[in-house]
Amino acid sequence: MSETSGSPDNNGFQTNAWHFAALIAGNVALALGPWLVRLSDTGPISAAFWRLLLPIPVFAFLAWRARTPGPIDRKLALLVMMAGLFFAADLASWHVGIERTRLGNAVLFGNSGSVILMVWGLIALRRAPSWREAGGVMAAFVGAAILLGRSLEISAENFVGDLFCLFAGVCYAFYLLPSQRARTALGQWSVLLLVCIAASPLLLALAISAGEPIWPGGAGWTPVFLLALSSQVVGQGLLVYSLKNFSPFIIGMALLTQPAVAASVGWLAFGELLVPLDIVGMGLIAAALLLAKSTPRQRAPTASS
Repeated sequence: MSETSGSPDNNGFQTNAWHFAALIAGNVALALGPWLVRLSDTGPISAAFWRLLLPIPVFAFLAWRARTPGPIDRKLALLVMMAGLFFAADLASWHVGIERTRLGNAVLFGNSGSVILMVWGLIALRRAPSWREAGGVMAAFVGAAILLGRSLEISAENFVGDLFCLFAGVCYAFYLLPSQRARTALGQWSVLLLVCIAASPLLLALAISAGEPIWPGGAGWTPVFLLALSSQVVGQGLLVYSLKNFSPFIIGMALLTQPAVAASVGWLAFGELLVPLDIVGMGLIAAALLLAKSTPRQRAPTASS
């Protein structure tokens, strides 16, 4: 008699159309973030502040619903709060970059943390990269060089915007490293709640020090509210619902919808045209992101201390 367990098989993912729809919809919602940042008139860092502050009540409710009995691990909670500081730096740098470069570039460079994590994993494991991993890293470097060169041809401001988005990708990698470790013990919603609580005050301080307007002006609250809803609640929520049901390869494929959607919005809303060389550069970085996402994560050795 065959086994018919209702729980998903870790080796054979049990998925349905709703899981796949949630995976795609979550990536599309996240890809709309750069467009909404440009539509808001609060300033880019201020928009990041509202993006994290407004969903806190929702995350608090979801974390309360998903809570487990027993005391919370305070060391892990503190680790997540520290990760939130890197997330604040990620969003501040990324939102500034969004204002200065093309939306497709912003999304690709903002997601570069996946490639950085792959390289970090190789360093932590103290092993040479496989041909696949080395090819992914090389593709990322070549693609980034092409897009950076194209941005420099367009204007110095576009080039600086790309650099801001690249720095955001580095910060995002350092946010993911501790937060992924804490998700199993604390729960996804508790991690998101702690990150928002830690990051939002720092973003507010950065926005004030930069002289940005904090409160929405003529554009109203709609872009800021939609940014918080799409990027934090809907985007993150749908990904939390769907990611556990797919292999890393499918997750990597779905990730590639983000730059495609962002580039399309940039073309339709802002007239950001792509030439064949841009498409080559984007394709190389997209391939690197796919390889990074589909590379099996191996456990790095831990120090005795």
